[in-house]
Amino acid sequence: MEQHPIENLMKTTLENIKDMIDVNTIIGNPITTPDGTTIIPISKVGFGFGTGGSDLPMPENATSTVKPNLFGGGAGAGISIKPVAFLAVREDAIRLLPIDHNNSYEKIIDSIPQLVETFKGMFGKDEN
Repeated sequence: MEQHPIENLMKTTLENIKDMIDVNTIIGNPITTPDGTTIIPISKVGFGFGTGGSDLPMPENATSTVKPNLFGGGAGAGISIKPVAFLAVREDAIRLLPIDHNNSYEKIIDSIPQLVETFKGMFGKDEN
């Protein structure tokens, strides 16, 4: 069975989207600072696409007995990339630095490593 032209249109659209997005779009390339800290950007990626088409009627003035495959179609895609955080790695410490602190839960989760370090410092000291 012969493929319908819209299948080729959809396949081409998806292949082009796949070429545009790879893992480095979401987890960026690491950047090392002079003090040895490695910073890794993290982004949120969203995309959508649409494909449509229609079989067209045979022209009234056509004289051929062979029915041509008349098809009209189009495709479109959109991609949104939003940076959401940076992962900072330094010696034995890793911190997630969110860009947007609108959510209270994010603030609490982000402060947990600092609280652990504070408590470790308070209770980890030897008193002679």
